[in-house]
Amino acid sequence: MYPAAKASADAMFEAAVEAGAENCESDEEYHYITTALEELANVRDALEEKFGEAEKAELIWQPNTMSEINEDQASTVMKLVDALEDDDDVQVVTTNMDVSDEVMEKLMAEG
Repeated sequence: MYPAAKASADAMFEAAVEAGAENCESDEEYHYITTALEELANVRDALEEKFGEAEKAELIWQPNTMSEINEDQASTVMKLVDALEDDDDVQVVTTNMDVSDEVMEKLMAEG
């Protein structure tokens, strides 16, 4: 992950793909580079040579498919996620749930 100020979205995308990355997505704040596990070190090294040290370069779990869930299911999953995040032994919690903005807003308001 690189700050957006390091390079334009096009320049970062081109360099990332040339280095072996699968994808590069950019927003106003950051460039997010996705790569296969076995290519992480090579891509990181190539991008660091061109743009300097990355703000973050780590393995993360990313779902291949998202599962759309309803309000009741989302409420249950959110309670589970909250409980897991409160556990000192848990470092990161990731889900593949796809919740509509309306449902998420309602759940956050109920909080």
